Amino acid sequence: MGQRDLEAALPAGVDPRRHARVLAQVHEAALAGKALPRRPRSVIGASWQRMRRLGMDPDSRAAAPVLNVEELEARRRSSGLAEALPALRGGLISLAEQAAHIMVIVDADGKVLWRDGSAAVRRRADGLGFVEGVDWQEEAVGTNAIGTALVTRRPVQVYSAEHYVRSQHSWTCAAAPLHDPRDGRLLGVVDLSGPASTVHATTLALVDAVTRLAESQLRTAHLTELERLRGFAVPVLAKVGGRAVVADEHGWVAAAAGLAPVDRIALPAGLKPGGVWLPAYGNCAVEPVPGGWLIRLVENEAAPPTRVVLDVRSPREPELTVTGAAGTWTHRLSPRHAEMLYVLAKHRDGRSASELSSDLFGDANRTVTVRAEMSRLRRHFGGILGAKPYRFADDVEVVVRQPPTPEAVLPHSLAPAIRG
Repeated sequence: MGQRDLEAALPAGVDPRRHARVLAQVHEAALAGKALPRRPRSVIGASWQRMRRLGMDPDSRAAAPVLNVEELEARRRSSGLAEALPALRGGLISLAEQAAHIMVIVDADGKVLWRDGSAAVRRRADGLGFVEGVDWQEEAVGTNAIGTALVTRRPVQVYSAEHYVRSQHSWTCAAAPLHDPRDGRLLGVVDLSGPASTVHATTLALVDAVTRLAESQLRTAHLTELERLRGFAVPVLAKVGGRAVVADEHGWVAAAAGLAPVDRIALPAGLKPGGVWLPAYGNCAVEPVPGGWLIRLVENEAAPPTRVVLDVRSPREPELTVTGAAGTWTHRLSPRHAEMLYVLAKHRDGRSASELSSDLFGDANRTVTVRAEMSRLRRHFGGILGAKPYRFADDVEVVVRQPPTPEAVLPHSLAPAIRG
């Protein structure tokens, strides 16, 4: 899963109360437009800038809308987070109660789905409107660990006056994003929150570790499902004949016949039975099977794609849409693949592995990582991507749809080519 930035809000050895006073001075100076006594952490400064662009009132106490019971239960069922609950509760609730914290789990839209832990802290959270069913995104309640982790896709700890809204300055929170290992989709955020006096520099590392454990257990469950599908797929392919694969609904291949083995193929959003064009294979016939799809390659030559739209307007769900004579195909992108395609769209003449390495990491020597990721991309989108240099195919029209401000483009990204 790679190294994650775990910059704590409270530096080791620093007195929390003194640090809170300094943060309050920085917060007040920033709001007044005065010279800052010191710069806030980069993740906090960037969030405060977003709040100012939104016109967020730092003295706001307006209650965010709260889901009713039926809406909350529906969100819980559809969130994909219920399977992770045992690992999260087992790893965090006892600690939350002992450390005067609450454990909070929100979905990808920032809605608080579950809240457990210290009864006294839950009552204090009620006074902030920090309850089950509330919207805790930045846009609703300002800079906070949950909302900011949703934007940045990285673990975040926010302490005292790092919160944009003053009513939250008495709080500390540490949150980590939780992803679906099957497709990389952001499922939500796991958080420990409590009174500012309970801040601890190791809380963020603990939340991140438990979140990773939950993701690992979800991955194990998926592998079990895929093995079950494999037992069904092998005899089906033997009967079908010709070139075909059986894949689950996320594109993970259970078995293949007559094709080079791959782990996963990119499937369009809303895949339906019938004919479909897939970048990896061309024209295909798709049939549902229990737990996935039977995908048979159609032997007639596929018309090449003519237009690609890279849509990065959503901060959380970048998409690639490919259009050609065979129809239109849309696929949700992982954060890394969205970064790479965005850079290639801005450099139609192409980028070498070392150039892409500099673009993405600020280091021209990470070419092994770049080549591995580009290999995955070209397996998914072989009809539209070329190599030597890496580029979009010359005869494909490329359109980038992006938000109005540069700061809002893939806000999770640290890539120099995007943040520079």
